[in-house]
Amino acid sequence: MEYLSVSEFAKRYNVSERTIRNYCAVGKIVGATLVGKSWMIPADAELPKRGQQRKRIMPLLAALREQKQMQLRGGIYHRTQIDMTYNSNHIEGSRLTHDQTRYIFETNTIGITDESVNIDDIIETSNHFRCIDYIIDNAESHLTESVIKQLHMLLKAGTSDGRKEWFAVGEYKRYPNEVGGMDTTEPENVAKEMRALLKEYNAIKNKSLEDIIDLHQRFECIHPFQDGNGRVGRLIMFKECMANDIVPFIITEELKMFYYRGLREWDRVRGFLLDTCLTAQDNYKMLLDYFRVPYK
Repeated sequence: MEYLSVSEFAKRYNVSERTIRNYCAVGKIVGATLVGKSWMIPADAELPKRGQQRKRIMPLLAALREQKQMQLRGGIYHRTQIDMTYNSNHIEGSRLTHDQTRYIFETNTIGITDESVNIDDIIETSNHFRCIDYIIDNAESHLTESVIKQLHMLLKAGTSDGRKEWFAVGEYKRYPNEVGGMDTTEPENVAKEMRALLKEYNAIKNKSLEDIIDLHQRFECIHPFQDGNGRVGRLIMFKECMANDIVPFIITEELKMFYYRGLREWDRVRGFLLDTCLTAQDNYKMLLDYFRVPYK
């Protein structure tokens, strides 16, 4: 990922360095990272627009942010963290149970178990909680390569994969990979295809659920990272639903096979994946009804 200094970013937009530092300090520039005493800003980051009227925040996003800040247990934030993390990791092969996932979230410990537990499963569970916090905090941010790479960085930090230099945590893959026995985009073409995908997606003014699902399916076909693509892709879907005032959803273990079929058949029959996601959305709406979070 390419970064700019505060000075370089300020010159690009013809604003003062002090303004840019202030934006970084309060989190208005997505992906800006403090290294020592200097801010490093992703090259594709955008300058916040002054005086722009804020879009109405959907009640769910407001509730998630409030409960996250309060560290409230037993609410929609608590339930979303546990259910989404358990199911998304379980789909990818994690052997942790729902109760173990809940225990890690609530106590930061694994609890007592009779079976050996994979350390990466524990780390990635904890990391996934951080990813959800990130998409809650940055739900309305423009979807960029920097945002997507940051999710991968958060998910894989501290894992055994993260200790392999060739694995390139937070960066696009260096070696070819496949998904479900199908070829994916070659490493040397990933950056180009990701930029084209995001340019096309971000050009859509009023994004629909189908637009977001289409983004997800095409992201998974590119498969831009060495591993972790499914989880990052589902996090992006959840974020983009919140950004566009659409009720998000969690793909559960029970829906996994329908979800995989829908991804494979998207170009031929969109109804398979749409129906699966609408079923997942209905399930999440039942949670919102229980926790009395309004939605359209």
